[in-house]
Amino acid sequence: MKLQEQVSRQRVKHIVSSYQLSGDEPHQFELYLEELLRLYPYPLIELALIETLVDQWISVPLRRGVEFLAQTHNKLKSWENQPIVSTMTPAQFRDIAGLDPTPIFGSSELPPTCSIVRP
Repeated sequence: MKLQEQVSRQRVKHIVSSYQLSGDEPHQFELYLEELLRLYPYPLIELALIETLVDQWISVPLRRGVEFLAQTHNKLKSWENQPIVSTMTPAQFRDIAGLDPTPIFGSSELPPTCSIVRP
């Protein structure tokens, strides 16, 4: 595994552990997350996790586990055939994720509008 891939995977794991998203079914969650990591670019998974987290903040208690990842996956699938539309700014991403937003947003204030399917 290349260093960049290791760093990207660690960023995703940071989001998951920071918000304890694996829930009561950590094994199933990890299997599902590995499938998403195989299918989608890591930065897009990061954005989808944070977007789903923000969407879920209106729900009490916060959904976790496979149900949370299923909602994240739905968001990723919706981005496959249309431009990625995010209302989140890089600063908001940084505040919520605690991570540098550059891999997701680049140097601009808007998310990239590119295909999320791996080449």
